[in-house]
Amino acid sequence: MNALTRWARAEWGLLYVTVRDPLLERGWRVVPMTIGAVCLTAVLHSAQNQSWGCRFVQNLGAVRAEDSLGPALLRTPLSLFVPALDLPAWGALTQILLVFGIAEICLGRWRALTLAYAATLAGTLYARLGIWLGPARPLGLPGSDAHVVDTGPSAAVVGLAVFLGWRYGAYVTAGTVIAAMVVEVALKENLAGKEHLAAIAVVLLLCGMSALRHRRRTAGGPTGSGLPPMRS
Repeated sequence: MNALTRWARAEWGLLYVTVRDPLLERGWRVVPMTIGAVCLTAVLHSAQNQSWGCRFVQNLGAVRAEDSLGPALLRTPLSLFVPALDLPAWGALTQILLVFGIAEICLGRWRALTLAYAATLAGTLYARLGIWLGPARPLGLPGSDAHVVDTGPSAAVVGLAVFLGWRYGAYVTAGTVIAAMVVEVALKENLAGKEHLAAIAVVLLLCGMSALRHRRRTAGGPTGSGLPPMRS
């Protein structure tokens, strides 16, 4: 076994085994939420590229910082599945299929959805905070970003990828995702990139809280590991 194979097993071995066994046993039936998410994203993408459907989809699932907070929060769950108009839909569909699917198997569908929503909501709320701060401050954003539609599924995908990498010991993978988002902001300073970093910040906070809770449980006695086995 060469060094690269050993590294791959150390990096992805636990995650691979966790995903492989349920897939071999039940096939695609093990990820119904992911299949539904892919289908919903495909339908919304198709609709918003039609003359009759663009405004309809935008009114239901597009979130901008200029929107009132109440309606924006109501639209945020659906915004997870509205892909950006200026990007190829196959990219979003592939990301959702892979990352949501792995998260659904490893974390359970409701935990995966909750984490995806938290990551997306972090980006949404950061945009409002950044515009309120203004471009002259470190975390601020220009007022023009208030008219830009939020990231769609990408913030959720990034957040889930980082959380899974941390939880299953794929630290290089999680670090690579974070580094790629930092480089994205450095090379192309746009709202989407900064919302990705906000999503990562919230996910890292959740990772820290989970690790602290696990440490307290361990210190209190053998009550279970509390880390990888999280499926439901």
